[in-house]
Amino acid sequence: MTHPPRRLVIVVRADPVICGHSGEARNLAEVALTRGFTDVRLLTWPIPTLQAAGLPLKPLDRLLPYSAGITVERPDAVGDYRVPDGRHQAGLTGRLVELLAEPVPTVCLSMYLAPHTAVVVDAVAAARAAGFAPDVRTVAKAVGSDVTNVIRSCLREGRFGAATVLFTTFLANDEVVAVSEYTRQEIIASAEQVDARCGTTFAEQCRRRVSVSYPPIDSSAFLGLDPARTDAALERRGLSRDGYVLFLSRVTRAKGVHDLIAAFGRTRCRSRVKLVVAGTGPALEQVRALVAGDERVVFMTDVDDQEKALLMRGCAAYVLPTKPVPEFVETFGIALAEKMLAGGGPIITTMTGGTMEAVGDTAVIVAPEDVTGLAAALDRVVLDMSPAERGDLERRARARAMRFDRAAVFDDLFPRPQPAVEVA
Repeated sequence: MTHPPRRLVIVVRADPVICGHSGEARNLAEVALTRGFTDVRLLTWPIPTLQAAGLPLKPLDRLLPYSAGITVERPDAVGDYRVPDGRHQAGLTGRLVELLAEPVPTVCLSMYLAPHTAVVVDAVAAARAAGFAPDVRTVAKAVGSDVTNVIRSCLREGRFGAATVLFTTFLANDEVVAVSEYTRQEIIASAEQVDARCGTTFAEQCRRRVSVSYPPIDSSAFLGLDPARTDAALERRGLSRDGYVLFLSRVTRAKGVHDLIAAFGRTRCRSRVKLVVAGTGPALEQVRALVAGDERVVFMTDVDDQEKALLMRGCAAYVLPTKPVPEFVETFGIALAEKMLAGGGPIITTMTGGTMEAVGDTAVIVAPEDVTGLAAALDRVVLDMSPAERGDLERRARARAMRFDRAAVFDDLFPRPQPAVEVA
């Protein structure tokens, strides 16, 4: 039996989940094929399980294919109804043990500490205990919801045992990274709270070990877009170039969509442009009800990855008025960086979480939840901003976003092995 010389395994919520980190996994996998990895695998969840969880999903018939050499595995659950939870996690862990049992040098990357990092740590421990002696290096990447949805909820509810498990699992990896400097600082702050309660030393370890790895973006999907394709895509949607402002994100209160709806209703520019709300999410029906009968607001729930770039390119402005809520803070803003690459109208966003790490000084900034300020920003960008200022913002934004190109991020996260030097 022959085995591939080098393997990368990414444990993640992959497509069809609408999630920036699903795109991260795809982009890292594609670059891995050009960096000496001959077998790249995404270990993820069965589609029926994702559907049952109520996660926002892309249209299944329009998912982009992966390159040859990338295998998406969706292991079935282990056990039956008598195991009420953890059956699918057991399937992921068991499959990873099978891969680690093969004599293949392997890098395992997990995104989301709960539960994907636990899958990797448990699988490596099991493989070693069984005597397989896997040649494996593990990398755990903490994303925004690891802090906002998991660790913070543990701290709010006084569940320090669960927080302790998360930190010990995270720090059990060979390398630990965060999706942004904001996320890194939040991890350290959360660790300090656990240390104060439990007498642990997580904060010192996190300060010393956690580095930053920004989301990798396929810049080629957003650069040099054909104007004819853009115009054709807009025409199919009944839109015209610079004839709409765009919100393209999960439709949730944390993304500021309610504030945007209220602000748009106050603008002067609504007579010139429509508001396009592109995406799905738990607040979608509520937002629809808020604008019932308003023909200036258009909803799109079926935008695929290719159309996304074209909508970004053709808009008069892209608006993400994200705000901090207990269960979510924007820890980077992948869509912001994608829009910066695509060009088109300026970005309007807030100084929330890690958004400034994405946009720097290339966006129009308003305060979170400032509906009046948001309305004024929309009018300024659509009605008053000069072509020269718009062009300057577009050029600087694109140049800044190139630092998030997937090849550059990959090479920083997975340095190439250095050839051995023979000593004479």
